[in-house]
Amino acid sequence: MLTKLIVRNFKRLASVEVELGQNVVFIGPNNSGKTSALQALTLWDVGLRQWLSKRSDKARPEKRPGVAINRRDLLAIPVPSANLLWRDLHVRDVNAENGKAKRTRNVRIDVIVEGIHDGKPWTCGLEFDYTNDESFVCRPIREAGYEDAPIAEAKFTAISEAASAMRVAYLPPMSGLTDREFLKQPGEIGFLIGQGQTAQVLRNLCYQVFQNDAERWRQIAAEMKTLFGVQMSDPEFRSELAEISLAYRDVSGSKLDLSSAGRGLQQTLLLLSYLHANPATTLLLDEPDAHLEILRQREIYRLLSRAAEQFGSQIIAASHSEVVLNEAASSGKVISFVGRPHAIGDKPSQVIKALTDIGWDQYYQAEQRGWVLYVENSTDLAILQAFADLLSHPAAALLRGPFVHYVATNLPQRARDHFYGLREAKPDLVGLMLFDRIDKLLSGTTGPLAEVMWSRREIENYFCNEEVLLAYARGEQQADDLFARAESANRETAMRETIAEITTALKTLGKSDPWSDEVKASDDFLDPLFRRFFEKLSMPVCFRKSDYHQLVALLPAEKVPREVSEKLDLIVSVAGKARPAT
Repeated sequence: MLTKLIVRNFKRLASVEVELGQNVVFIGPNNSGKTSALQALTLWDVGLRQWLSKRSDKARPEKRPGVAINRRDLLAIPVPSANLLWRDLHVRDVNAENGKAKRTRNVRIDVIVEGIHDGKPWTCGLEFDYTNDESFVCRPIREAGYEDAPIAEAKFTAISEAASAMRVAYLPPMSGLTDREFLKQPGEIGFLIGQGQTAQVLRNLCYQVFQNDAERWRQIAAEMKTLFGVQMSDPEFRSELAEISLAYRDVSGSKLDLSSAGRGLQQTLLLLSYLHANPATTLLLDEPDAHLEILRQREIYRLLSRAAEQFGSQIIAASHSEVVLNEAASSGKVISFVGRPHAIGDKPSQVIKALTDIGWDQYYQAEQRGWVLYVENSTDLAILQAFADLLSHPAAALLRGPFVHYVATNLPQRARDHFYGLREAKPDLVGLMLFDRIDKLLSGTTGPLAEVMWSRREIENYFCNEEVLLAYARGEQQADDLFARAESANRETAMRETIAEITTALKTLGKSDPWSDEVKASDDFLDPLFRRFFEKLSMPVCFRKSDYHQLVALLPAEKVPREVSEKLDLIVSVAGKARPAT
């Protein structure tokens, strides 16, 4: 089993150290280095195999220990030029003096892997030197103190026998399925998988498992029946066409080709067949949850964990799934690629319990953003975004991708429980609670969690006025065909009539005037208003509460109440105190 990965100068990774374990999930934003870490392990494996094949009789390297590797040998890391493996394409350092080149030094990629074999720890490091666009040199890493020595004078570490016994296999997500698939040799299968062309090898993988061990294929078929209710047929090789066919019977009993199956079924079959075809292997899985809905994501993670244990395999996966994150945090190891890669489950037991209740995905977002916004629902967030855009306020950028937690019914204590639970794990977390006007005491802007409310009944009151509604009726911000069946003058007349009717109805019911600060603008006024308005136009209701943020753009910027700007200023102030891991 691999226990640690150390990488320097490879792709997205300048210098990182990643703890590994039996089942590991890398989580992080796009371009944070998750896939680069998987590929670094693949590069290490390729380098080790190449070195062993050419120097297998030399446990410790000679004075010229390097072996050449062609970029085309990197089946799982396809690159058109070898320098793309180096961080920022930086392959050489040139020290200059008085504008003249003084000394050129190669920038090496270092990949050091630690592991345990038969209860004994081992370490195996490799270094890689750029040669040209087509090739580079791999050798065992230098001993301490010889990092800058010329090759002829340097001393190099020995290659561990335990490391040479390790097997590593990389699998990208399912890419779709071709209608026909021809028999391929193992080398070609590996090449196509490395190219991300899993669509061309899924039947081959299944056929490989079936040929090598029919009982293992039966296990896969049983799992597919449990998960999807389908009965897999045995893979068949049609020698006259050199073609492999694979069919299944769905829940209705119809026999269908595998190409008719959904992408989630194909992705699951790919994972299972690859795992069965590579026992006793460290499996590097890039987004194994791709194409799977939430329940399937949880099931497939548990299934892969059980199968890996059964076959003596290790799983290292990169994922964006909140479901996989929460599963892995409770039963495996999660490495967050936010800032420097680090284990997010390395917390005191009481903190782990709190984060398990709150959700590890919430902690991950807290790490990533450093601040959290509490509002009632997504409608409130959309309105805040619309106001910030209208006013060209600095909060606009912050509100496009915040860590937001919705607290239905505006219950302050729920927000506090969530915030201070997260703060146990991230002590510098800050937050803002922004609610409709409620009859509860809030602490104000002091403390790590600012607690404020709107002075008007709710956020919709700040743009609910006759001028905005008439502008909407005229279609000033609508698509050309939205009101194609009604003339602008008729629409405006219908809106005026509707406003008068709803205003009268509110008065009859003893409720507040629709333009007052006291009315619940959304439920009491806007909802019945738009139902009646579209009824007058003989149209279905096509503007609902989730669309109300669009009305903000119809409000002249100079007429936006000052309080809105103050709340947006507070968002900027709170976010400015954030200390994200990045």
